Amino acid sequence: MTPRILTRAAVAGVAAVALLGSTACGSGFDDSADDAKQSSGPANLQILIGSSGDAETKAVKDAAAAWAGSSGNSATVTPAQDLTQQLGQALAGGTPPDVFYVDAARFADYASVGALEPYGDKVSNPDDFYESLRTTFTYDGKLYCAPKDFSTLALQINTDLWAKAGLTDADVPTTWDQLTAVSQKIKAKGKVAIALGDTRDRIGAFMVQNGGWLMSKDGKQPTADTPENLQALQYVKSLLTNGYAKFPKQLDSGWSGEAFGKGKAVMTIEGNWIKGALQNDFPNVKYKVVPLPAGPKGPGTLSFTTCWGIAAKSTYKDQAIKFVEAMTAGEQQMSFAKAFGVMPSRQSARDQYGSAFPADKPFIDGVEYAQGPVNAPKMDSVLRDLEAGLQGLATGDPKTVLANFDKNAKAALGG
Repeated sequence: MTPRILTRAAVAGVAAVALLGSTACGSGFDDSADDAKQSSGPANLQILIGSSGDAETKAVKDAAAAWAGSSGNSATVTPAQDLTQQLGQALAGGTPPDVFYVDAARFADYASVGALEPYGDKVSNPDDFYESLRTTFTYDGKLYCAPKDFSTLALQINTDLWAKAGLTDADVPTTWDQLTAVSQKIKAKGKVAIALGDTRDRIGAFMVQNGGWLMSKDGKQPTADTPENLQALQYVKSLLTNGYAKFPKQLDSGWSGEAFGKGKAVMTIEGNWIKGALQNDFPNVKYKVVPLPAGPKGPGTLSFTTCWGIAAKSTYKDQAIKFVEAMTAGEQQMSFAKAFGVMPSRQSARDQYGSAFPADKPFIDGVEYAQGPVNAPKMDSVLRDLEAGLQGLATGDPKTVLANFDKNAKAALGG
């Protein structure tokens, strides 16, 4: 799940999704899915994951082996080199794995062509999954797949640099106005206040804090060109033009967490994956995590999540659902959390997670007001154009960026 740190639109991945779409139109995923002959005997499940590293790979393999041993089935877990490309090719070729990770940003592409089995309501207590995560994996009114885990954005503060700027706990910003005020003080001390990622996956949080977002809840209509979103981008532009915030490349860094770790900025806006990155690369940095400052319309953050997809063409759907059931049980999710740092997608595991990881409270609390990714198919080129506009925000026109998104999204969705 490392792509959450980077932009997702790899050329190979786009090509694979395009291939999936064209193949599905020709062969008809929907037509063949219902006719897939089901096997009620012991299953040999093939499971494809997009692993964040050795810790995640081992944890999933161990959990799969335990399930297989207790159920009389077998389960082979394969970590993908490029999940989007490999999964797209396998689905398009008609030989998909039975179970696989589906990133929220890709979900609608797969669901829209009938490649996924809509099994979400067959898992025990689906309402136990956080509502925002259920919404992310709902398409045309159906909950397609069980959320595996999730992450949210919060504000990280370098406590040493904070103190050197003459700031105390009383100065921790809880509103946009306060964020501006502390940024002014930090700049006056010769430091950059905020290392800010130059993508929708970071800047988009400001839209949510002002009551806006890029798409309607059902994913059918673009909603970028609104006064709420315009005000949000104008605020971000003011942070950039005043020198309070800088993009990673301006700080000689590959991403905001690196800039923060190098001490090039006092604050950054990242997800809970930053914990492992700082431990590995910058173990001496002292920092704390607080909620993102609220905007004029209240608190807001972004969530990033993955679900356990089941192939519509799998011959082991019942067994695959039982496998997902085991992987999303609260106890198993806590094991994954301890192994590789994700947050459980089930609300019933929230208190247990909070007790185990008290410093991560701002991240898990954020699920209550988090916005998931754009939930619509055929949006790759539209989102790439949006990213280009956001990267030029310091000198660009926010109104044009938003209007272009709506125009391009309507064209992509056939509107």
